[in-house]
Amino acid sequence: MTKILVTGGTGFLGGALVRRLQNMPVSITVVGRNRSVGEVLTQQGVRFIQADLADRAAMERACRNQDIVFHCGALSAPWGRRADFYSANLIGTQNVIHGCFTHKIKRLIHVSTPAIYFNYQNRLNVAEYDRLPAKPVNAYAETKRLAEQAINRAYQHGLPVITLRPRAIFGPGDQAIFPRLIRAIKSGRLRIIGGGQAQTDLTYIENVVSALLLAQTSPPETLGRAYNITNGQPVSMWHMITQICQRLGYPPPRRHVPFRVAYYGAGLLETAHHIFMPHREPMVTRYGVGLLGRTITLDIRAAQRDLGYQPRVSMADGLEHFLTWWVKNQNLLQESQTQPVET
Repeated sequence: MTKILVTGGTGFLGGALVRRLQNMPVSITVVGRNRSVGEVLTQQGVRFIQADLADRAAMERACRNQDIVFHCGALSAPWGRRADFYSANLIGTQNVIHGCFTHKIKRLIHVSTPAIYFNYQNRLNVAEYDRLPAKPVNAYAETKRLAEQAINRAYQHGLPVITLRPRAIFGPGDQAIFPRLIRAIKSGRLRIIGGGQAQTDLTYIENVVSALLLAQTSPPETLGRAYNITNGQPVSMWHMITQICQRLGYPPPRRHVPFRVAYYGAGLLETAHHIFMPHREPMVTRYGVGLLGRTITLDIRAAQRDLGYQPRVSMADGLEHFLTWWVKNQNLLQESQTQPVET
């Protein structure tokens, strides 16, 4: 029986991967920090290790007797201390690499990010081999780029590894992309950045899981390579936001703000937060302005050709799946706030 280790297995992507793996004849070990999720997994027959990616000894022990490692664990956020991103994303990846070398893992599937492509300019059909920006846009992009460099060095020294760069993962259970957007919509503070013409790629969670599983058994010539993963259906950012507003009953944003005004305003806000409240995320960041006001789409032909990747869940269906889950989740939350609590 194939033995599989999933780092970040109590998170959004890692958790979805674990649920799919549970339907397969494999032995699963999960590394994560969420003890309550880990206890549920243990009850379901999954081996759970509560550990931090930065714990080198723990990562080495986790890799012992494993065949395949899916490295999904990372710190992904638009704001935070560089030291935290460095520890989770670079040191964590180096520790996973060390564990894989020590225990002769058959294949490591590393989850990276297209954030390394972003430079606040409109970019269409970005391919994996296109030139990267001279300066990463934030600490997340910087440390994930450094992690990829560590992965590439490991491959050159004989580690069988393949890298995926999934773009903007969403779906039921998402606590980052759409929830942030919905909170901004609900507050009434969201403004249309620039002319409202920005196009973007997103990726439904189950499509990313399918790509991960394909990478587990892809041909040897795919090793050492990185692959873009998206839904392959670029969407108008502000048309999608209007759809979300209509579905949830919120008035869509009407007011426009020029991109440069929004960008520099966010920069001033970031500076103030760095000085006075560094642990609190600003209401808006330059990165967030860039995502809403600039076009970036990715070329996924390499993944389709080499991995056999085909997105099975469309953008329309994926968005509906998320919104259905979101509405149900909010209703349950409201009920819990109005019902007496049993102790």
